[in-house]
Amino acid sequence: MVPATNGYENATGGRQITLRQRTPRQRTLRLGTRGSRLAVAQAQLVADTLRARGVAVELVHVVTEGDRRRAETTFGEGIFVAALERGLRYGELDLAVHSAKDMPIEVPIDDPSETADLVVAAYPERVDPRDVLVTASGRAGLATLPRGARVGTDSPRRTGFVLAVRPDLQVVPLTGNVDTRLRRLDDGIVDALVLAAAGLERLGYGHRIDEWLHPSVVPPAPGQGALAVQVRASDRRAGEAVGAIDDPLVRLAVTLERAILRSLGGGCRAPIGALAATSDGSLELTAGSVAPDGTGRRTITISGTTADATTLAASASAWLRPPNPVPAGTVAV
Repeated sequence: MVPATNGYENATGGRQITLRQRTPRQRTLRLGTRGSRLAVAQAQLVADTLRARGVAVELVHVVTEGDRRRAETTFGEGIFVAALERGLRYGELDLAVHSAKDMPIEVPIDDPSETADLVVAAYPERVDPRDVLVTASGRAGLATLPRGARVGTDSPRRTGFVLAVRPDLQVVPLTGNVDTRLRRLDDGIVDALVLAAAGLERLGYGHRIDEWLHPSVVPPAPGQGALAVQVRASDRRAGEAVGAIDDPLVRLAVTLERAILRSLGGGCRAPIGALAATSDGSLELTAGSVAPDGTGRRTITISGTTADATTLAASASAWLRPPNPVPAGTVAV
C-alpha cells in the first residue's frame, strides 16, 4: 500500500485519494449606505477604492429615520447615522460610510484610543471642504446679491455667518437633498443657496457653483468634505481592509475640527465652523462661531506645525470662548 502523504485512504485500503487544499473563499464586505443619490455616490467611492485593492464589497441600502421624514423636516444630530450603526452592531453590515460632518459629537469616535464597539477605521481622501453659493442668475456672489435676496439654507451655521456679512438678506429655511434644493432654486422659491461644495461636485453639479466662500467668511462645518468609514472594533479583517485607505492627514484635520466643536459644547448643527489645512508639516487652523441671527461673529486663523496640532486646537477654542485671549501667531476678527 502506498502511504498517504497529502490525503487519505478509502475504507477498502485500495486507492489513495489526494485532497486538494482549498483557498479560503474571500469574504465580501457589506457596505451600508442610505439610499439618497449623494449617499450612494459617496459609498460607491469607498467601494471602488476598496475594490481597486482587491477587496470584495457589496452595497446594502439602509432606510434611516431621516429618510422617512418629510423633506421640509429639520433633522436632529445623528439621525442619518443611527440606523447604519445599528446595522453594524447587529452584524447586518460590515462597514458604513458617513459624511464626517454628520457624525454625533458626544462619543469621541475619532480618538484612536477609545474602546467603543464601533470605530472609524478610515477617513479617505477629502474633497474641497468649503461652502459655496449657487444663484438663480448664475452670476452673483455673496457681496453682489440684491438687497433682500432670499438665500436658502437650513443650517444655523451658514445662516449666522451669511447674515453676519449681509444682514439685509432674507434667509429661507430650506431642507431636502441637493436635488430638491436646486429644484427649489430653479423654481424661484429662493434666489440663492449656500451648500457644501463636496455634495455638488460628487453629484456632478460643480458647474453650478457661482462663488467659493472663503473659510474666514463662512467657516465650514467640522469634517465637511470628508467621509468616515465605520466598522465594528471587533472585526479585525474589516478593520484592516478599511484601514488601508485611511489618510492620516485627513484624520488629523477632522480630529482637530471636531475637538474644537466638542470643546465649545456644540453638535453637528451648532453655528460653529472649523477647518484644518495641512501642507508639508505645516498646519493652518481656521475656526469661528456666530449666533444664528448673525450677531456675535468671531473667527480666528492660527498657524503652526502638525506637531503642535493639539495646542493649536486648544488655543482656537479658547479664543472663541470668553474672555478670548489672543494666541500668538493668529489673525482674529
